[in-house]
Amino acid sequence: MAPTYQQAFEQRWRHLTRPHVRALAWLLESPDLLDPASPHWHGRVATLGPVAPQVASWLAALEQDPSPLDAALGTKFYSRLGLYAERLMAFYLAQQGVLAAHGLQVRTPRNVTVGEFDFLLRDGARLLHWEFASKFYLLDNQSDEEGFNHLVGPNLADTLGKKIRKTFSHQLELRNHPDAAHVLPQPVDEAQALVKGWLFHPPGPERHIDGVSPGHCRGSWMTLADFLRGPALDGEKRYVVMPRLQWLAPLKVRAATRDEAPFQPASISAVDKAAPLTAQGLHAAVLERFALEMSPVMAAVVEQRDGWLVEVERGFIAPDDWHERAAARRAQGSLP
Repeated sequence: MAPTYQQAFEQRWRHLTRPHVRALAWLLESPDLLDPASPHWHGRVATLGPVAPQVASWLAALEQDPSPLDAALGTKFYSRLGLYAERLMAFYLAQQGVLAAHGLQVRTPRNVTVGEFDFLLRDGARLLHWEFASKFYLLDNQSDEEGFNHLVGPNLADTLGKKIRKTFSHQLELRNHPDAAHVLPQPVDEAQALVKGWLFHPPGPERHIDGVSPGHCRGSWMTLADFLRGPALDGEKRYVVMPRLQWLAPLKVRAATRDEAPFQPASISAVDKAAPLTAQGLHAAVLERFALEMSPVMAAVVEQRDGWLVEVERGFIAPDDWHERAAARRAQGSLP
């Protein structure tokens, strides 16, 4: 069996153990969610390309002394994973000396915000605009929606189709707004989207999706009832419920006993120690999360190595009525 993305990541980056540094390494190294080579996007998807040796050395140096990265992130509590990822990417681009502006807002003369440039980058004499996103979507195999609308956010707030339409029709056109000229240092030569993320597929044959990178980061998802009916309960797999702020990179945390690392409530954004759960323990943890919020819970299958719990696979366990709630949101017009 071919190694999972997580196993390949660990093989290359096993020396990185700090969560912020691992998250940054994942942003730089992971496959693009949208395939830059696909004619579907007409050249409007950006890519970072392979991690250069000097960047890999820089990441190793951050592992030894993370103070520059910690200072850039500040003491802010990041409740939004997308904002956290954006700050990590801004730090990298600034360190590379190509960042001209980050989060530059465009307002009308009446002070109404029209939009915001995520990143303006120097490319020689050229100015580039990159819209950046890091997203997580579950493939709704009971939906016949087209245009990426069958890829749904776990909290049922959006779809990949909605995100793409907003990015391409509005955000990447911001440079053409009459009020943009007042804040831009020079005209934008090219506008592209840089999209990272994970797609979660239901059990069964994987569905090919035009325009999505064939090598995209992938996980699985199932309802709680399907999990309880599956073979996991009889196996020896061990699990960790993944805190939201650690969804980006494959998880690596120090192993702890249950007494040292009690179950963390949904409000906890990150952990540095975790106790591995059996399938029955995961079931109890998921029910505890569902009591707080009826939203899919991400869990990692982990292996214990040299005192660490290292992610091998990941997946969402969703409430049993997740399909029905997604269908109801569509009927109400809340989901495209």
